[in-house]
Amino acid sequence: MTKFKLEYIWLDGYEPVPNLRGKTQIKEFEAFPTLEQLPMWGFDGSSTKQAEGGSSDCMLKPIRHFPDPARTNGVLVLCEVMMPDGVTPHVSNKRATILDDEGAWFGFEQEYFFYKNGRPLGFPAEGYPAPQGPYYCGVGASNVGPVARQIVEEHLDLCLAAGINHEGINSEVAKGQWEFQIFGKGSKKAADEMWMARYLLQRLCEKYDIDIEYHCKPLGDTDWNGSGMHCNFSTEHMRSVGGKAYFEALMAAFEKNLDAHIAVYGPDNHMRLTGKHETAPWNKFSYGVADRGASIRVPHSFVKNGYKGYLEDRRPNSQGNPYEIASQVLKTIASVEAADEQSAAA
Repeated sequence: MTKFKLEYIWLDGYEPVPNLRGKTQIKEFEAFPTLEQLPMWGFDGSSTKQAEGGSSDCMLKPIRHFPDPARTNGVLVLCEVMMPDGVTPHVSNKRATILDDEGAWFGFEQEYFFYKNGRPLGFPAEGYPAPQGPYYCGVGASNVGPVARQIVEEHLDLCLAAGINHEGINSEVAKGQWEFQIFGKGSKKAADEMWMARYLLQRLCEKYDIDIEYHCKPLGDTDWNGSGMHCNFSTEHMRSVGGKAYFEALMAAFEKNLDAHIAVYGPDNHMRLTGKHETAPWNKFSYGVADRGASIRVPHSFVKNGYKGYLEDRRPNSQGNPYEIASQVLKTIASVEAADEQSAAA
């Protein structure tokens, strides 16, 4: 028998953006445990804004698990928060109620800033560094600094070793700003792995005494880019059937549901979606081929392939909850695809 370190990880009840939480228990198993072998576990919900002090019990239900490459015999256990009965999802448990479809593919592009001493990594103690321009996909100490690349490379290795479908990294437009990409087949799978990648990044940065700043516009109303979490998406229908009429109906549905999308695309998006810095205004919907300033960017390949393939919604921001983002995208697509399939059958 081997003693395994089980790190139970969950989302707390803070609003508008939940925090990641984690605690460890030790259990013996003959081999790396299966998900079914991992027990439910309680925690004090009054300390995470998920219960009152007089009745503070909440339960953690394991729903995905991964090897923890940073620990000997470590297991990363992603959990849903349940009520004390262990059956009823807690109101903060967004994962339990979202739409899911294994045929829906999602790719999230997570942008963020490294922060040190209250400023983006690489910023001088006073004022600002040289203007944006050389930092995007940059190389060299003056552009990316001596520490950031070391962190993102370690994070990439941790994610791959854990079995997370991490697809790439790059430095971003602003000084101290970076991005990683996560892809998953199924909305829950993609969102699960985004949360786990966030957890691993934040935990890794502890040893460097560096924080991750997810706010979508941490530098406020300045000439510095904010941070997004662009959502690339497709469904089986979009990949295999598509068509111009379907695409136009889909864009009309996205425009009609603009407010519903913005409501779950991350807080303070009005600060980021200003029409500047490669963004569309938050209160106007637009789409365009290869247009980085549109709400939805349409790849050239999508049009050339007969309006089939994937699309990129550029409005979700870096603080967004990928469970809610994916679910809202699927809700909008579902109404259009149902009508398209009925029309084809008629």
